[in-house]
Amino acid sequence: MYGSVRPMPGWGAANHREGMRTRTGIAVIGVGNEFRRDDGVGWAVVARLKERAEDHPLPAGTVFATCDGDPGRLIGLWEGAGLAVVVDAAHAHPGTPGRVHRLELDAGHIAPPSATSSHGLGLGEAVELARVLGLLPERLVVYAVEGADSDFGTGLSAAVAAAVEPLVVAVEITAGSGS
Repeated sequence: MYGSVRPMPGWGAANHREGMRTRTGIAVIGVGNEFRRDDGVGWAVVARLKERAEDHPLPAGTVFATCDGDPGRLIGLWEGAGLAVVVDAAHAHPGTPGRVHRLELDAGHIAPPSATSSHGLGLGEAVELARVLGLLPERLVVYAVEGADSDFGTGLSAAVAAAVEPLVVAVEITAGSGS
């Protein structure tokens, strides 16, 4: 049996984007898995930003979130944002644990990363899918941290842990100044 699929009245793509997601100025998203050692660096940065928020406030409307890297969830978190800042662990070959890469989406093009996500499907797929669906934030800044250890367990390796505080400051500057 064959049938046709028709959208429900009022459920067009524009209505979905406008009505289903609250618009926010800035989304800061930590990506990863806090139970896979260095893969939890995004979560650690977001936790530290929240701790510092009273003394180092980010602009009104800034939302903090953590995510496992699923492309659909990432898109949902940054949808409608003027600026999305994403922090994720990465694998690079050759790698230097704790080294941070800054990538910025500019005019619909993201530079090819020299590192890859530590997730099977991840940020690159989310960016491409969001581009196709018209759901990219106005501006996307990605901080990718090269990891040393993605084994099961908690806690960051020394090299990645040492990158957290400078990365927190970099995110605060990016979100606070828009640069």
